[in-house]
Amino acid sequence: MNTETNTTKRESIAQNADARRTIAPAVDVYENKEEVLLVADVPGVRPDDIDIRFERGELTLTGRRAKTPEGSVLAAEQRFFDFQRTFTVPQSIQADAINAEVAHGVLKIHLPKVSAQKPRQIAVKAS
Repeated sequence: MNTETNTTKRESIAQNADARRTIAPAVDVYENKEEVLLVADVPGVRPDDIDIRFERGELTLTGRRAKTPEGSVLAAEQRFFDFQRTFTVPQSIQADAINAEVAHGVLKIHLPKVSAQKPRQIAVKAS
């Protein structure tokens, strides 16, 4: 077997493995009485590699699936990527209560709604 050809192929494979692209992850959006829920596919992404920001009525989700070195690359079919999505959020969202969790490659972002003020009776005191 030609060693020079093998080395060239390995270098080519390694370069392809290092190629990174930015994608928009698939996201489903649900709404119920209590919240708006975003469910995003983020396979292989660690919680530390996800950044969620809420600013001026927009929720921006960014992150990356980082390469974990396991040795010399012989074949590379897994893709490593950066991702970003931005969503306009309704004003009825309670911004300081937004929370998120990731498990089994699925990110769930909970956007609680501001609870409607119930009418209340105000007592009048004699002075």
